[in-house]
Amino acid sequence: MLKKTVLLLFLCSLTILSLAQRVLTREEYIQKYRKLAIHEMQRCGIPASITLAQGCLESGNGNSDLSRRSNNHFGIKCKSNWTGKRVYHDDDMRNECFRHYNSVEDSYIDHSDFLVANPRYADLFQLDITDYKGWARGLKKAGYATATHYAESLIKIIEDFKLYDYDNVLDGEQLDMIVSNDNHNQESTKNLINPYQTRKVVFRNGLKSIVVKTGDTPQSITDEFNMSIWELYKYNDLPDNHRLQVNEILYIVPKRNKALRNFKTHVFLADETMHYVSQRFGIRLKKLYRLNRMRYGERPVAGTVLYLHDKSPRD
Repeated sequence: MLKKTVLLLFLCSLTILSLAQRVLTREEYIQKYRKLAIHEMQRCGIPASITLAQGCLESGNGNSDLSRRSNNHFGIKCKSNWTGKRVYHDDDMRNECFRHYNSVEDSYIDHSDFLVANPRYADLFQLDITDYKGWARGLKKAGYATATHYAESLIKIIEDFKLYDYDNVLDGEQLDMIVSNDNHNQESTKNLINPYQTRKVVFRNGLKSIVVKTGDTPQSITDEFNMSIWELYKYNDLPDNHRLQVNEILYIVPKRNKALRNFKTHVFLADETMHYVSQRFGIRLKKLYRLNRMRYGERPVAGTVLYLHDKSPRD
């Protein structure tokens, strides 16, 4: 009886181990992380196709030793400014220092922040959001990877799996259509712009932002970031009587006069507001109205093309 019990436990252990180490296919990896890549595109303006292709390539579709040990899906090394956890791994040289993340989500966020904050990649953000070939070649030129055919490898992954389709997903409804096949009702989060539900300063549209969490007040946030309450309201185009909502996005620096070059236009949807659009793309609300030759407070009809970077043409 004891031998049978031991054998059964051994077989169960093998089964659990095999499931834990199951190899993901490239298609499975894409399906698993495409929503995260799209949210990162919306947050920072990096094409979702590029993020997914880099994730596939750098992590071996999530199966590499580095990605399994440290959730590092983009091969980002420690660098001198890294203060987080570390893991050591052989790469170009033996025992090199790589960043260790608590989750894959943290890896995707840090990948975006790494590109946004590094001047070497600044020219990439002048490219159109759908120019995945330009992004792939620009990453190689800027020295993201040493592999000779790095750009061509990214482009092949994008084209083989039609990842470029995700670069056109700029609205919540389009996102849901692509990444969800179920028909059950979900609470709308469009006007909250809530990709992560975390307290972390992240770059959205190249600007520092946070997500409101339970218990936050204007006073607690301004104390945390050494701001005045009037600055918090002004930076986010909010009235003095505005009540913070959990998962609401707030900028802690002034917004821009126009969106990043990647985002040139936006089709206004029926359940949106001009304030939502200004928050989503990091544009001052008054400037958004001026770009579109509209009176402040005017509400466009659904289907209106809003100009985000250049002024709308005169009728």
